[in-house]
Amino acid sequence: MNKVLRLFLFVCCLATVHAQEGEARQETQTGDDVADNMVAEVPKDTVRNFKRIKLDGIAAVVGDYVILDSDIDKTLIDLKSQGVSTADITRCGLLGKLMEDRLYAHQAVQDSLLVSDDEVAATTDRQIQGFVQQIGSMEKLLKFYKKEDEASLREDINKINKLRMLSEKMQSSIIEEIEITPEEVRQFFNKIPEDERPVFGAEMEIAQITKEPKPTEEEKQKVIDKLNAIKADVEDNDASFSVKAILYSQDPGSKSKGGFYSITKDTGFDKTFKDVAFSLREGEISEPFETPFGFHIIYIEKIRGQELDLRHILMQPEISQEALDAAKAELDTIRKHILDGKYTFAQAALNFSDEKETKFDGGLLRNPTTFDSRFELTKMDPTLYNQVRNLKDGEISHPILEQDPRGGGPKYKILMVTNRYDEHVADFAKDYLKIQQLAKTDKQYKAIKKWMDEHIEETYISVNEANHDCDFANNWIKK
Repeated sequence: MNKVLRLFLFVCCLATVHAQEGEARQETQTGDDVADNMVAEVPKDTVRNFKRIKLDGIAAVVGDYVILDSDIDKTLIDLKSQGVSTADITRCGLLGKLMEDRLYAHQAVQDSLLVSDDEVAATTDRQIQGFVQQIGSMEKLLKFYKKEDEASLREDINKINKLRMLSEKMQSSIIEEIEITPEEVRQFFNKIPEDERPVFGAEMEIAQITKEPKPTEEEKQKVIDKLNAIKADVEDNDASFSVKAILYSQDPGSKSKGGFYSITKDTGFDKTFKDVAFSLREGEISEPFETPFGFHIIYIEKIRGQELDLRHILMQPEISQEALDAAKAELDTIRKHILDGKYTFAQAALNFSDEKETKFDGGLLRNPTTFDSRFELTKMDPTLYNQVRNLKDGEISHPILEQDPRGGGPKYKILMVTNRYDEHVADFAKDYLKIQQLAKTDKQYKAIKKWMDEHIEETYISVNEANHDCDFANNWIKK
């Protein structure tokens, strides 16, 4: 048995060294080929009573990276576990994508576009915390990934994250300075044959006026007292801040993660929230403080240079029914005055709306996907679509009560459809912003394709002969 074990280890080392040496040839032996050669050199009586050992074959080598057959299998399993349809995904397609990622990562290292170990470890920490919360326990997670301990799981995820982050950094560096001029947009559009021009779906522009009822000072103090009690329990009784966040926080974005966020000073959070967070020491809990979303306490879990790992608990004061009724009545009055012609919807939004993001633009909502003012009907948020789908031109909805999805309190709003656009073939004047984005995306794609072609040519790449029949999008075989 010891002889066979030594044979196995020797063959594994040989396969790895063979892949990493970067020999200037296009074909590599599969694990079975290597095993066959080695077994032939061992006396038959040594292996007669043992099963052949199946080694993990090498699918391809890109620069310093080896892609194993098992890497393709694992990627397919991961996609399925995420609910991605794999019906149209082939092994050749997956191998091509893995090779692209390795080429990006390889060149990122050559260009000194590095990612820190702390940054990788922080990403892995967040992922593992999320996995554990989804699956139930670390033991179940280890069993799912067939790992003996947490350290080996972290090591594997760290490797995956580092490669992904290097790849993303390289791709960003390729396209980050690409801009598109109006003339380039025009040329791009004119090159599209008329019968091949894109068709844009039916769209609408929507404006709103909101009123946010305010809590009483008494209700605010109740929340502050609750947060102070939680802070004292954590500090004096060693209670878990994470568990407290899961039980009591009203922040939908972090409640299930124990209130966890990782932020820098550039993260798009409320300024007051960031100011408090960056004033704290590691292990310290803030005093309760107020933002537009409610009252918070913050616990600093870890400080890594300019990045903070923190947990927070958000609580919102109760809004009385009287305050809700008053907000609704005010919107009813505003609606009636608009319909009577006292002022336009845009003028009412400017003077009466409580929503700073929209009031200065006539109440016009912005599409969170494209950041323009148009919403394509087939891609709209279902809740918003149901609120406006039956509104006729010039009609204003009655007050609608909703909870702020970002974690704020309840609010009333009235809505109006300000413009409609039927499904139509792309028009340069009407759809300039969409065409501009298409032109920029096309320019970025061409830049990446050019980069890929150049670096495939100058990088050591070897593809297993078994994969030479793949119809790759890139010239990996260097034909």
